[in-house]
Amino acid sequence: MKIAEIRQLPTNELAERVQTEEMNYKQMLLNHAISPLENPAQIKTLRRTIARMKTVLRQRELNK
Repeated sequence: MKIAEIRQLPTNELAERVQTEEMNYKQMLLNHAISPLENPAQIKTLRRTIARMKTVLRQRELNK
């Protein structure tokens, strides 16, 4: 997900999305530990997407 797309989301939806993506990330790590994923780069991509979302949430929190 691009940063421009993240910034367009409302704050409450973005917070929910972060929680959902974090659960997906943990599940992906667990699955990868049991049997390797076809594309392990997905883990890196998802981790960075979560970081972008958290960054935007923090920026919004500081601007209030």
